[in-house]
Amino acid sequence: MSVPDWVQDAVFYQIFPDRFYNGDLTNDPPNLVNWNSRPTITSFFGGDLRGVIDRFYYLLDLGVNTLYFTPIFLSASNHRYNAVDYFQIDPKLGDLQTFKSLLDVAHRNQVRVILDGVFNHCGRGFFAFNDILENQWDSPYLDWFHVKKLPVDAYSPGDATTYLGWWKYKSLPKFNTANPHVRDYLYRVTRYWLEQGIDGWRLDVPNEIDDDGFWDQFRKIVKETNSEAYLLGEIWDGDLRWVGEHHFDGLMNYPIRTLILDVLGEKKKASDFIREMQSWVTHYPKANVYAMYNSLGSHDTERIFTLLNKSVEKLKLAFLILFAFPGAPAVYYGDEIALEGAADPDNRRAFPWEESKWNLEVLQWVKSLIHLRNDSNALRRGEFEVLPVSDDNTFAFLRKEGDDLAIVVGNVSNQTNKVMLDLSPYLKPEMHCLRNPIGHEVFDDLHGGLVTVELNRWSGKILVPEK
Repeated sequence: MSVPDWVQDAVFYQIFPDRFYNGDLTNDPPNLVNWNSRPTITSFFGGDLRGVIDRFYYLLDLGVNTLYFTPIFLSASNHRYNAVDYFQIDPKLGDLQTFKSLLDVAHRNQVRVILDGVFNHCGRGFFAFNDILENQWDSPYLDWFHVKKLPVDAYSPGDATTYLGWWKYKSLPKFNTANPHVRDYLYRVTRYWLEQGIDGWRLDVPNEIDDDGFWDQFRKIVKETNSEAYLLGEIWDGDLRWVGEHHFDGLMNYPIRTLILDVLGEKKKASDFIREMQSWVTHYPKANVYAMYNSLGSHDTERIFTLLNKSVEKLKLAFLILFAFPGAPAVYYGDEIALEGAADPDNRRAFPWEESKWNLEVLQWVKSLIHLRNDSNALRRGEFEVLPVSDDNTFAFLRKEGDDLAIVVGNVSNQTNKVMLDLSPYLKPEMHCLRNPIGHEVFDDLHGGLVTVELNRWSGKILVPEK
């Protein structure tokens, strides 16, 4: 049961459904807020699945080929990490027919779709937990959860004390996955949506589920149902044990995001940055390295543009590193237009569809990086090798796949720098020059493999040889 081959060619786009686009006004809740207002924990904006279909042209023009949706199942919240019914699309987002239409549009355009699987906890309205609230001592579902004391108190102010809730939230009762009936239910959910046509699962807080074979069996069921399905684990620390034949194909690669933020925030020298980046390339088996989900942000983090103090230079360099590094790059909706946002819930603002609110320089840069990566075997599948540089303000590495080569250089300082590279071990005689496909520069005086690249402050370049 190997890692799906397609993942290393993937460019992900993460969508928070309520905030992308409102395509069906008939399913709007009555308490809808203005699309341009600041989000709160409880506000609904009206984004839905029809909205994604209506704006699919935007996604195709951007160049992404895999969509990751945060939860879409019936729930009482806008984030839907507290599911009430895992077999039903939330009516505020659409229905099964709408979802299948979305899958059809995606698959006809060679775009894959993965869903968020929240199997550690559910919402208070989930049938088994609701039965406990109704019947207390007489409920047949007491052992579906971690009940500590009866009667169960799920609504008074304060932390969950009569049962285990995720992070002690009363609204998020934690499943008892040691119960075979609970496992059977969750496995049926898993199989059902794969049979509807999804291309994989992103698993929420999987390290918080008692792992006495739960994920091993989960993986077997997934791969038996669709051997090409992708399994992505939300593991923040990069723990090696969570990848492989008993767990997941890839992880949400937060350590890489941290390194990028550290070097752009001047907390880390370029030499330390590239050395630590290289260590993550060797941290996992090769197949899993290329299946990592590399992102600059998510619904759980502050917006990258905000974190970089609204520096367009640094944002563009961050994206360049992301798209040049091994693994599958992922864009959190709106980051490609430099959408701002502080911590949750501000990081979940509605996508502004007025182009006057877009940073077109960043958007064009991201488009160019996506199309460059899609055209480059080296950037998608190539080996990673650090190239020596002479100072602590610059870094260089290359990606190589057969005769396909991409050289990546970056300057993480406030002044212009020059980088001299010895590429003689890599350039073949027929490679007469290097080209910067995004910047339209040509380096045709290689001096036996030596090339000097000038970099503006907080900038980077990707160079490819031409024959």
